[in-house]
Amino acid sequence: MSRQKSSLICLFSSLAVFGCLTTSLPIATLAQGLPGLTLFSGVDRENQLGYRLDFGGETSRPDRYRLRIPQRKMTLAASEFIVAYPPTYTGKFDPDEVEVKVDGEKIELESVNWDQENRVIEIYPQEDVAADTRVEIILSDVQNPRRIGTHYFNALVRSPGDVPLNRYLGTWILSIGND
Repeated sequence: MSRQKSSLICLFSSLAVFGCLTTSLPIATLAQGLPGLTLFSGVDRENQLGYRLDFGGETSRPDRYRLRIPQRKMTLAASEFIVAYPPTYTGKFDPDEVEVKVDGEKIELESVNWDQENRVIEIYPQEDVAADTRVEIILSDVQNPRRIGTHYFNALVRSPGDVPLNRYLGTWILSIGND
């Protein structure tokens, strides 16, 4: 093989690799609204839940979180939804700006309690939410934390009955300020 032909093959190979890398960058940026590819999170892939930050998850900015629970995770009815967040998360929530959608339809809530000390948001629907439904918890008017970070929000439900037990459904891995 001639030296010139070898150089051309090397050049085209380099251009192909460069093209693949540069065209995949916009896809990685769009992953902010989804769980995306998470390596070494400590949370099994089957327990990672989908979410969307409507205003990009910028630090010190207002945002709206859309926390999704897929139908396959809702194996029992729910009388309460609990969103637990870590001590590293210093954002602020407005309990009056929380809504829940079940299979795309907004449901009436009895009450929403933000327990800052225990780092949980407790959401009580007026009626129990049936099993095998898609649930979206929408937290509007959230004030994102001032510091960049990744925060693990856990989804728990309490099922109706004589002995109400909290059951873990999964984890939303939210990135704030990590473009």
